[in-house]
Amino acid sequence: MTDRLKQVVNHVSSSNKMSNDLWQNVPLAPPDSIFKLTAAYKADPFENKVNLGVGAYRDDDNKPWVLPVVRKAEQILLNTPSLDHEYLPITGLPEFTAAAAKLILGPDSPAIAGGRVTTVQTISGTGANHLGALFLERFFPWSGNKEIYLSDPTWANHPAIFKNVGIVPRTYPYYDPKTIGLDFDGYMNALKTAPNNSIFLIHACAHNPTGVDPTREQWNEIAAVMLDKGHYGFFDCAYQGFASGNLDNDAWAVREFVKKGVNMLICQSFAKNAGLYGERVGALHVISSSKEAAERVKSQLSVLQRSEISNPPTYGARIVNLILNDAGLFEEWKRDIATMAGRIIDMRKQLYKVLTEELKTPGNWDHIVNQIGMFSFTGITPQQSQALVEKAHVYMTANGRISMTGLNRKNLGYFAESLDKAVRGQL
Repeated sequence: MTDRLKQVVNHVSSSNKMSNDLWQNVPLAPPDSIFKLTAAYKADPFENKVNLGVGAYRDDDNKPWVLPVVRKAEQILLNTPSLDHEYLPITGLPEFTAAAAKLILGPDSPAIAGGRVTTVQTISGTGANHLGALFLERFFPWSGNKEIYLSDPTWANHPAIFKNVGIVPRTYPYYDPKTIGLDFDGYMNALKTAPNNSIFLIHACAHNPTGVDPTREQWNEIAAVMLDKGHYGFFDCAYQGFASGNLDNDAWAVREFVKKGVNMLICQSFAKNAGLYGERVGALHVISSSKEAAERVKSQLSVLQRSEISNPPTYGARIVNLILNDAGLFEEWKRDIATMAGRIIDMRKQLYKVLTEELKTPGNWDHIVNQIGMFSFTGITPQQSQALVEKAHVYMTANGRISMTGLNRKNLGYFAESLDKAVRGQL
């Protein structure tokens, strides 16, 4: 009996030991750099602190802005008693997905007319990137290693998304620090020397993090090489309308590539242009060669979506659906978008004026007004960025990227003076 008790005690002790030590080899992951920056900003008691790291719109009072058209759409939903909380179809709210495809591809898109577009509602743009990556990993006709070319630099989440599905990220030249602009020659050389049928992730507009986009002439040259080499375009569009203030203008590259017949998919987000950051509204659009192929693609995306999230959420999709499908709300949305884009453009102009005319800051600052969208690459060094964070309480990423929406009439002067001092080595 004593031996049996010993066996039980040893077994229990062994089980407890395994439970206690089960995760001892799991390494502690570093915190996300942007969220860490935001946390440090919130904890800083300094009165004149400035947050230029966050990728979300702020108004001139440094407050989140709920678009007036979104408020109207919410009221309509609130006063529609027939709405329920049933599951959506696996691929999403049909009225939303159809309207989202027309928004990015254009109502007269030949791909839509031919039934060649498969659209799935996703968990914002991140979910679209993930689902698109997962689909390619499973079904793309790989001829060698499973790789994708990402611009250098790119959105910090892109590499992780592809690594997590077994696709190895590689980089292609994009940003030229000497000109603080596009390294077009390097970009074109990468397209030409990459193996045939390679996948290139392309920012549709308002490149994150640089704010540097190709010209329309350059876009046409990129498309020509893509076609010649048989490359696949993985378009990420997070800023349609938010970049220039015009929805059609910001969708030009995507629509042109579709017209030219480039094999491609598009990831679409409504976080920025509708201010629905927390509602996670997005879509994945896969362009196929035929209606029959599109049906096959839809069947497999449904299987993948089912195993990932089962069904997408309703609330944000219903809001965007109302806005896209009601002519009056759609026009009001375009005015709201113009308001946001216009304020960002105005901040660029004011910052440029203060740096060049008032402070006479050393260097060329034309890139401040030449870049587009939410972000701007300032061109300053990591040491200068660090000095701004530590000594001026200006929170920004180490690569010199700033979110233009973090600037307003109250803090622009302080930021400009701090940036001037950092460039001069006087902080």
